[in-house]
Amino acid sequence: MLNFDGQWRFQSPGVITSDVQEDILVKVIGRVASNASRQDVLETFKRRFAQAAGKTSSKSSSESWAESDLRQYMRDAAENAPMFVEALYDGLIDMGQFRAVIPPWTYVNTILASSGYRIDPPNLIMSNAPVPIAVPTAIPSLDTQANACIQRSLSESESFLSAGRYRAAVQEILWLLETISTAFQGAEYPDGNITGKYFNKIIGDLRRFNRDRTLSRVVDWMENMHGYLSSPGGGGIRHGALLNANIEITESEARLYCDLTRSYISFLLHEHSRLGATTL
Repeated sequence: MLNFDGQWRFQSPGVITSDVQEDILVKVIGRVASNASRQDVLETFKRRFAQAAGKTSSKSSSESWAESDLRQYMRDAAENAPMFVEALYDGLIDMGQFRAVIPPWTYVNTILASSGYRIDPPNLIMSNAPVPIAVPTAIPSLDTQANACIQRSLSESESFLSAGRYRAAVQEILWLLETISTAFQGAEYPDGNITGKYFNKIIGDLRRFNRDRTLSRVVDWMENMHGYLSSPGGGGIRHGALLNANIEITESEARLYCDLTRSYISFLLHEHSRLGATTL
């Protein structure tokens, strides 16, 4: 099995085109079969692709029927790209255990390239997935537990995005932004200390102590986004949404909010590190 988002098993993020299916059959499975019993190879992959399609298979009466049945199971499995690729991977692992010569993953990934997926054992990678805004993985001014909490929440938000749970993705990243702001409680600036205990008060202090600096302008942008997403008549994320309004959030909107918030989080973490503020 390959590691990938479990939700993809139930909600397919894409399909495998007929061209890729044919290339897999001819250039991968066919070439593996050239150094082993052809029908045994076809039967092995037939069983794996049948499983991916939610079906069962039995041994075909001939080599030609085995190939015909395999084509059909591949077409069925292709409706769910991750499970199709997993079937290919599992079939190749089976053949390796049978001491058949199998191709390197770099070769297989060349065949899969146009599908948008690649195999990086034991993981399946969606190679055309949007790359999230980078956030520092370890902030020296925060302790191990705090750093772990940040990375865990970022990962959770990305998992929600991949699974199509767009509101949950934005809620998670917004929660993290608010949580990170509390790391500034008591932070010292030349004009005073941060005394606020909640997000709005804390970033208000940050603005006041950083007039005419980039941080002050960033706080303005952050506050506008946070306010919009908090409003029932706006983004409707934090305090509910008006029932008579369009409360759905699209994938592109969710990605925008998550990327913006990740940018603000990254900036705040760098500021916290610069200050050498008290750790959580």
